[in-house]
Amino acid sequence: MININIKATNIELILQIKEYVDKRISSLEKFLPTDREIDIFVELGKQSNHHQKGPDVYFAEVRMNIPGHEFYSREENADLFTAIDSVRDEVQREITHQKGRRQTMFVRGARSLKKRIKGMKPWWRFGDK
Repeated sequence: MININIKATNIELILQIKEYVDKRISSLEKFLPTDREIDIFVELGKQSNHHQKGPDVYFAEVRMNIPGHEFYSREENADLFTAIDSVRDEVQREITHQKGRRQTMFVRGARSLKKRIKGMKPWWRFGDK
């Protein structure tokens, strides 16, 4: 189960933004373990209020802590919704990269163990001394 906590900085958190964040971030659930509750902290906001010339710069920041791993991403863009999409894609990339790395390490360990067992003498049996 995912708990999404949203914090707004220098902007008003309207219902449309909240629903969009819930929809985009909850789609990460298929990449996460289902046996635990996971807290996801999302911060949205305007970079600063002193931009008098040019467009506003918005940011989206996501932080989640899965036991053993912490994922963090921050994206800035002139459009808030684009920043949310970018940060979601970056967190998804980090999660899938970590999952692939964990599987690779498991396969490496199994391969190493198999090589060790093949190298043992045929007269040696497990359990006998």
